Amino acid sequence: MSNQDRGPLLGRLADIYRGYLTAVVLHGQAAADTLGQNPTDVYALNALELAGPLTTGALAERIGLSQSATTRLVDRLERAGWVRRGPDAADRRRVVVEAVPLTREQDEAAFGAARSRMAEVFEGFGPDELRVLLRYFEQATPALREATAETRSETRREAKAEAKTEARSEGRGPQ
Repeated sequence: MSNQDRGPLLGRLADIYRGYLTAVVLHGQAAADTLGQNPTDVYALNALELAGPLTTGALAERIGLSQSATTRLVDRLERAGWVRRGPDAADRRRVVVEAVPLTREQDEAAFGAARSRMAEVFEGFGPDELRVLLRYFEQATPALREATAETRSETRREAKAEAKTEARSEGRGPQ
């Protein structure tokens, strides 16, 4: 395929991808609403379900919150019965957090419709196409995580520079 052929295809793919990401975010909100949570809670539970027990610091890194915000999130989830804290099996001095599994009813209410619709979509794909999708997600997931970290890092740098400039203009910092 020539670059001339790829250009329009990549443009269309970018537009469809943006729509897909919007649908994922909106479904996350709907699932959270169904469970009586906020989306960040659901993302944290998902991170714990995928990774297994994590320290609060490791969970904070995975979901992009500060450690103090993550501690408050875990406190809230623990009070509501969504997670439990316990000693780390590898180092009993450390405390880890693990998700309490959803009941079948909770899981079906929050994720059943999406699971059914996605199963219908995947039925239209052959084994080779499914392998392409797997390869895409295996490569896209870490790439998107890296892009997220880069964006956060740049945002923090800009915020620090802005705060420094503001402090100077108010006579609070080194001139």
